[in-house]
Amino acid sequence: MSLFVSSMRALLPAAALVSMALAGTTASAASLTEGFDVVPVAGWTTVNNSTTVGLTGWFQGEPTVFPAQAGLATSYIAANNNNTAGASTISNWLISPTLTFNNGDVVSFYTRTDQNPTEFPDRLELRFSNVGGIDVGNTDTSVGTFSLLLLSVNSGLTASGYPNTWTQFSSTISGLGGSTSAAIAFRYFVTDGGPDGANSSYIGIDTLRIAPVPEPAAYLMFALGLGVIALRRLSAGQT
Repeated sequence: MSLFVSSMRALLPAAALVSMALAGTTASAASLTEGFDVVPVAGWTTVNNSTTVGLTGWFQGEPTVFPAQAGLATSYIAANNNNTAGASTISNWLISPTLTFNNGDVVSFYTRTDQNPTEFPDRLELRFSNVGGIDVGNTDTSVGTFSLLLLSVNSGLTASGYPNTWTQFSSTISGLGGSTSAAIAFRYFVTDGGPDGANSSYIGIDTLRIAPVPEPAAYLMFALGLGVIALRRLSAGQT
């Protein structure tokens, strides 16, 4: 029993220091799960910067086109060629709330187009602003503070480049100097789009997740917990 007591005396100050360090930490990692069960989405901002604003923006998914990736058949968010009029550029934004991001945070989501992607190609961008907010400029080519392109689905607007079944995409945040107030944005961006254009049809987005990277202090607390368990077993005569 004396070994257990003396070992615990050596361990407790370290645990106390970790606890104090955690108590003084104000930064928190981004953590978000959004299934788009209800559109418009609370806390999110939509901006349609298309050449000419059309009849639609971002809207609740239409199950007669295709059902959601998860949840109720309507629980996804969609955009289509009627985001603009005639034949012009679609630039339709869906912007997240401002969150605290760290290097290593992972953004993932599912997307798809309708059953015939070879006829009118679609394109979707995932962009990042390292200052947060909703500044995307005010033209069909502007990106505002969302200048970092994390990924582009069918960047070349090819006939078969956008999946016509629900497909998951992901991107890992990097290049930050530390915990940063920032935001992500989806941009339905299609040149020569619209009801009279050669491109753009209908896309859906579902099951967005922003998964934070575990903070180093969390690993240390886990290790300390394992140490306590090991000492207790040692005191009980276990291996």
